[in-house]
Amino acid sequence: MQPALAQAFAASARGEAPAGAAVFGPDGCVLGLAGNESVAVCDPTAHAEVLALRRAGAALGNYRLTGAVLVATIEPCLMCLGALVHARVAGLVFGARDPKAGAVVSRLAAGELPFLNHRFWVVEGVLAEECAAAMSRFFAARRKG
Repeated sequence: MQPALAQAFAASARGEAPAGAAVFGPDGCVLGLAGNESVAVCDPTAHAEVLALRRAGAALGNYRLTGAVLVATIEPCLMCLGALVHARVAGLVFGARDPKAGAVVSRLAAGELPFLNHRFWVVEGVLAEECAAAMSRFFAARRKG
């Protein structure tokens, strides 16, 4: 989770919502890292998870990331969950739940939709307090400013 948290902090410093992600290969090596970049690149799909998957795919020369694990600071949204399915990742590890848009457990168990052609394991709650605190601090500061 530490590489993902570092990406989240960097995103926050750039004025982006502090979400970070890291893709690890089956051997444990980092294949892709990213923080949110939606504001900077004017792209609603530039979530940390999507960017990390793109970078991992580029590193491997394949959009299928079989055996890879995505680690995210916050529960993925529906768009990011779809990207995980299409990438064929083996698993997802995330820190804090997203009570507003989380599509893994909070708002929708989208990974269990019957029409999906791929499933992956999920571990939640890794460094959840730190991940949630980064998000809370960011939005509290925005409300004050």
